[in-house]
Amino acid sequence: MIRFHNGKVLTFKNGVEITDDEVWVDGSKIVFVGKNYSGKADREIDLKGDLLMPSFKNAHTHSAMTFARSLADDLPLQPWLYEMIFPMEAKLTGDDIYHLSKLAFLEYLTSGITACFDMYYFPESMAKAGVDFGFRTVMTCGLNNFKESLGALEDYYNQFNHYNELISYKLGFHAEYTTSKELIAGIGKLAEKYEAPVFMHASETESEVKECIERYGKTPTALFDELGLFNYGGGAYHSVWVNDSDLELYKKRGVYAVINPGSNAKLASGIAPVSKMLDRGINLAIGTDGPSSNNALDMFREMYLLAATQKLNDRDASSTDANEILKMATVGGARCMGLDDCDVIDIGKTADLIVIDLKRPNMQPINNITKNIVYSGSKENVQLTMINGRILYENGEFIGNDIEEIYCNAQKITDRIKG
Repeated sequence: MIRFHNGKVLTFKNGVEITDDEVWVDGSKIVFVGKNYSGKADREIDLKGDLLMPSFKNAHTHSAMTFARSLADDLPLQPWLYEMIFPMEAKLTGDDIYHLSKLAFLEYLTSGITACFDMYYFPESMAKAGVDFGFRTVMTCGLNNFKESLGALEDYYNQFNHYNELISYKLGFHAEYTTSKELIAGIGKLAEKYEAPVFMHASETESEVKECIERYGKTPTALFDELGLFNYGGGAYHSVWVNDSDLELYKKRGVYAVINPGSNAKLASGIAPVSKMLDRGINLAIGTDGPSSNNALDMFREMYLLAATQKLNDRDASSTDANEILKMATVGGARCMGLDDCDVIDIGKTADLIVIDLKRPNMQPINNITKNIVYSGSKENVQLTMINGRILYENGEFIGNDIEEIYCNAQKITDRIKG
């Protein structure tokens, strides 16, 4: 049993209210939130005035693409993808995915991220990496015309939703521009069979949307809805070039717009209309995208970029309240990923928690803690990261994983792929 006390607590159960409650964790679960608990703690963590809050959830990434960090930069999306990334990816093995994903997990911990929504290949290796490391991993498929199949997608869905408490799997595919209409329709049938949401890259670039309209006479969003992909919700990664009709479908179907401001800015893809989405009550979450297109896996940077680009895009400094962005990065991400037991701090919820150091210079003086996290917070403020009741990162130290071995393995793989 672990007791967190003598600090501040942001539960998100009642908006952005901050209390001075204690939080007790037993095993993987939160068993008490309040004052004067009668239990006996195996460890007492004195917060000394710091903030305990739900962790960040990375709602879109390609973790194993750590191999391409700063290896294919300063290119537009299509040349970046087809001329640089795809040829290097063809050299990857399942063992590579295992080791490269662990490197991403380390970086996630430093940013207070306890779960990633990963789209990549070799899910067996990704799942094993998540379990061995102790990192919560939601996976989806990068199915397209060149890799994977409908049969494999269904097998993955059934296998990895019964694999381990840290692992889950969602239906998904890469994107409209890499996937035939027949394949997409087949995914729609799987969605109906399992009454399940579907996730994909969508409306990331202006050219992607224009070409889809040329092919099918409709936007990617309208095409996906027509083929039954959103009958049970789902999520569209990026959602930059969406029109009003698309947003009406997002709202009607409960689709999550998963925003990736760092990647979209770096690849000059555009700025998603988040303020408009918030006004319409559309479900929202935040992802870093992969480390080859971002290149960091840092939720603090994503939150700030989202806030700043919205204000710039709207030419309105009051646009897109920081508290809404903080909710997107925590509660929104959890619910998008199907992690409803990890969304807020409450009795019976899973203990995926972080401690934010409020005594660093960038957090002083204390005026508005939640907005300060978005506007001036950074990875230096992450004092502790807990997943499933287990502390994996504390005071700058990684617990339970050999970081030098992880670094060495990632470098060897990268050197081989470049060669």
